Amino acid sequence: MANTESWDRIAAARTAGAPSTVVRYGPDGPTEDEVRLLGDVAGKRVLDLGCGEGQAAVAFTLRGATTIAVDASVSMLDRARTLADNAGVRVEWHQGDLADLAFLRAESIDLVFSAYSLGEVVDLHRVFRQVHRVLKNRGAFVFSFEHPIGLCIGREPPKTPSTPISPVVRMSYFTEDPVTVDRDGEPIRLYVRPVSDVFHALSRGGFRVEVVAEPRPGGDALVPRTIIWRGRKEGL
Repeated sequence: MANTESWDRIAAARTAGAPSTVVRYGPDGPTEDEVRLLGDVAGKRVLDLGCGEGQAAVAFTLRGATTIAVDASVSMLDRARTLADNAGVRVEWHQGDLADLAFLRAESIDLVFSAYSLGEVVDLHRVFRQVHRVLKNRGAFVFSFEHPIGLCIGREPPKTPSTPISPVVRMSYFTEDPVTVDRDGEPIRLYVRPVSDVFHALSRGGFRVEVVAEPRPGGDALVPRTIIWRGRKEGL
């Protein structure tokens, strides 16, 4: 609930965005045109979990998809509806928890996408079970969140190539407690999940892991900021 209130305040403070066909994997993450993990979405039913302001949902629709989008923040969804209106497209918007997908029939979705939202979810297994239920056989589940190493470790860029790098460990990689990060001046609570935990959760949830991507960040960053996963639905 605290995260939703923070996102409501963030939505109220932001200026209106412009529609785009660009799909991003996070605030500083790569675009779909760079990583190419989704394939052609034209004619497909796409579910966007944690759609925020709706940029990806609108982009999918502009690319020919039928898009269903879910977010917990009423204010973010209001902005998303405005973005869709400005783009002249129709998106099916739903307000609620990312695991509350009872409004969707089993095996009715071709592709599930989520950018920087699953890190806020307490019960990741519940989300994976619901995604598996609504995906068609062999459907793809592509999602990103803050890289756990990027959350746990900071490294100051060396002054020269020969200068030793000094690691700064902010927290344990294996912490079970949520951590708080800043988003536009508002606190957002995240869960640090080791890569192996997410891999096993996907496998137990009926997905075959096809891709784990760690895009190289720009600037002076020396550790990854974003991790991207692609799982393929298999039978339980």
